[in-house]
Amino acid sequence: MNAKVSDFGMARIFGVDQTQGSTNRIVGTYGYMSPEYAMHGQFSVKSDVYSFGVLVLEIISGKKNSSFYQTGGSADLASYVWRHWRDGTPLEVMDPTLTDTYARSEVIRCIHIGLLCVQEDPASRPTMAAVVLMLNSYSLTLALPQEPAFFLHSRADQGSIPSKEFLADQSKSKSAVPYSGDEGSIAEVYPR
Repeated sequence: MNAKVSDFGMARIFGVDQTQGSTNRIVGTYGYMSPEYAMHGQFSVKSDVYSFGVLVLEIISGKKNSSFYQTGGSADLASYVWRHWRDGTPLEVMDPTLTDTYARSEVIRCIHIGLLCVQEDPASRPTMAAVVLMLNSYSLTLALPQEPAFFLHSRADQGSIPSKEFLADQSKSKSAVPYSGDEGSIAEVYPR
């Protein structure tokens, strides 16, 4: 997979303490835009977290979100990954080319972090500083992800929850320190 960076020229000038805004000119690639931006033009630092989460899920799965369609009801990559996460089979989404070169716990943790980043409610998403901390520290116990934005329900989904064994396995960690989501101790530096 070759990384491509685009959408230059969309930058806006913000005040020093401004972390969110709104626009009537919505530009970008659907599927990578946070739902609040795509539907209402509302953007914040959590909009980039959403996009990062989509990229993480693409890297792990080897599938592009922008052209994703899976028979069985998953219309987007986040829904597909969520279904496997919920059913306790997250490694089923992994790109087959990675099967010989991965650590099971690291892949599951990356999927977990990716799903936290694509939460529908921006307040439920971690900051990028928290994501970096999660990726670098295995002593943090991660919050359980909720259904991602744009998750499409079907009758088969009603009442489905992750298996108790899978959730118990995800909450175990050697010398784990609970991650509360309160990022008061994480400093975010903004350029001027």
